[in-house]
Amino acid sequence: MTVTARPEPTEAGDDPRGRAAVTVTRALATARRRPVTAVTVLLLLVAGCVTGGFWSPLADRPWASGLATGVPALAAGHWWTPLSAGLVGAHPAGALVGLVLAAVGLGWAEGRIGSRRTLAVLVIAQLAGLLVAVGLVAALAATGWAWAVALAGALTGGITTGMLAVLAVASATLAAPWRLRLRLVLVGVVAVGLLFLGSLADTAHALVLVVALPLGRRVAGAGPAPTGRPGRREFRLVAAAGLVVIAVIRVLTLLVPVVGPLGDTASDSTVVETLVSVVISLLLAEGLRRGRRPAWVVGLVLGVFYLLLGLLVIVAVAYAQATGQSDQIELVGLAVFVPNAVLWSALLVWLVVGRHAFAVPSRRRLRRRARGSAATGPEVARAALHRYGGSTISWMATWPENRYLEHADGVTAYRVHAGVAVALGDPIVAPAERTAALGDFRALAERSGWVPCLFSTTEALADDSRAAGWRALQVAEDTLIDLEGLEFKGKPWQNVRSAFNRAGKAGIEHRMVHLAEEPRSVVAQVRAISEEWVGDKGLPEMGFTLGGVEEALDPEVRTGLAVDAEGTVHGVTSWLPVYGADDVVVGWTLDVMRRRQDGFRAVVEYLIASACLTFQAEGASYLSLSGAPLARTGDSDDGVEGEHVLDRVLDRMGELLEPYYGFRSLHTFKAKFQPRYAPMFLVYRDEADLPRVGVGIGRAYLPDARVRDLVALVRS
Repeated sequence: MTVTARPEPTEAGDDPRGRAAVTVTRALATARRRPVTAVTVLLLLVAGCVTGGFWSPLADRPWASGLATGVPALAAGHWWTPLSAGLVGAHPAGALVGLVLAAVGLGWAEGRIGSRRTLAVLVIAQLAGLLVAVGLVAALAATGWAWAVALAGALTGGITTGMLAVLAVASATLAAPWRLRLRLVLVGVVAVGLLFLGSLADTAHALVLVVALPLGRRVAGAGPAPTGRPGRREFRLVAAAGLVVIAVIRVLTLLVPVVGPLGDTASDSTVVETLVSVVISLLLAEGLRRGRRPAWVVGLVLGVFYLLLGLLVIVAVAYAQATGQSDQIELVGLAVFVPNAVLWSALLVWLVVGRHAFAVPSRRRLRRRARGSAATGPEVARAALHRYGGSTISWMATWPENRYLEHADGVTAYRVHAGVAVALGDPIVAPAERTAALGDFRALAERSGWVPCLFSTTEALADDSRAAGWRALQVAEDTLIDLEGLEFKGKPWQNVRSAFNRAGKAGIEHRMVHLAEEPRSVVAQVRAISEEWVGDKGLPEMGFTLGGVEEALDPEVRTGLAVDAEGTVHGVTSWLPVYGADDVVVGWTLDVMRRRQDGFRAVVEYLIASACLTFQAEGASYLSLSGAPLARTGDSDDGVEGEHVLDRVLDRMGELLEPYYGFRSLHTFKAKFQPRYAPMFLVYRDEADLPRVGVGIGRAYLPDARVRDLVALVRS
């Protein structure tokens, strides 16, 4: 007898038919939200398959002039071709690029400016751009220009002309700095295509972009034109990107020469010459990205050289043409040199306009400046805290590893790791001066070639930063215990009462002391407990927002000790003061929290609960158990994609470090004290900074970790 097991019902995600149904449902929902994109993609797919445009050039077909457009098609009376040409690509590569651009770019733009505007701009720009380009080419062909004569006999297709116009219009809806970045990408792509390829489509692209960019905000309904100019960072990034483009073009013209408006791009340059040129460009690009003054000077010299030499070549060619001696002049590589001269000239203008962005001092000067401020920075931070108060982590600004930016009346503490200036918490200034302090910190970082960010800030500073054009992302939660009326009664506090009972049975008492005033034997025990804890981790002790024994020796820091009758220290906590205005301590923040391995397990609960009662009796308002790094009670659904990526990176870091440092277990442990949670934020310029910010924060927490430590961590 054979028994056949009946299969269990599967989830929709495990059933191929269920997955297909979900995919179809999502596709239909997207099509309803983006009807212009959906119809365009469908038409391109059908046309590409029917005409074979996805696998062979359109020019090979005898009926090409009936679909593609150009001077021959319009001369033959095919008046509809400027519209039909949008559905077919002149070459398979162009057809596929148009399909992808329609699915991605057109879909994004339709979501920004709406379906009606998208359709209107797409159709009008496609028709007008191609018609004007054909007319311009026909007029230039009458002059005998070889390039124009060749284009006068060529056909073109593709919908990229209309889509570039749509993207240009949609760019007006973006906030800075993404608006400038997208527009520069569009201008760069079109300029390179026109200078080096010079097809009929490239000509149409240039024409529609010249019109669409100035009219973008009006067409998109994006409101009044923005004011202001690019910041230091934008000047640096654009200059560096321009040099990278120049280097890439140099390689491509060597490997894949084409015939452009000025002739064949093949030149007599050798591989070695090209390699040297590319290396110089890339090194110069890195220097400009960092804002280094020597790189700016070199870029300026090269720009002037190419500008003057390009003008000289153009004058020579024009003179030869005017005197009928052009057949006696042979300029090899003219089709590459002149476009490169144009790009270098544009870069020259950019460097001159943005000269203030390229004044980063040398590293030696930066180190000297940091050493000069290190002696006074902690004292200034203390004075500012006593005067203005601060957040629950502001006392960490007095730790010696910090650098300091002094404001007119206050200070910002920060550290630099991996080229990222990470400020610790809020600037210590009067509330009305926070926005100005943010501007000062950003200016300092950009002058120095660093990426600025502020870590573990309060919600108030996050709001101020958003108003000043920064971004803010929640990265942690502060755990706060309100002391007014606090009593450890009821079922939620059963664990705490048990800790008191165990301590009483073991003869352990709580002492709140200044560790620096304790006998050497006590300090030695505290150090031994700390070193025992660190030695078990297999990784270096973390820093940044996590202090140790040295920080606990500060005379203004309080230390809680669990001591038995023989004077043995079983556990230790340290508490950082939280100042309000006018030199009043309003709360305390937990920093060090460690216990002896052979001590009773509930000693930490006992120490924290005892501290609550001690500080409550002294009149403090609250205790902060501090925000456990890389741990939160839940995830936020808000934010852009770049922020979600950083969320995932921080979550992954938390998972990797959990076996070693127990952040998430610590976060769960703190819930025993029934705290309220206050969000803590990462403040940064924009999403492009997030990858480097993540690296910088990681290095801030593990500044002494070696590569093999990190490799072992990931492998574990």
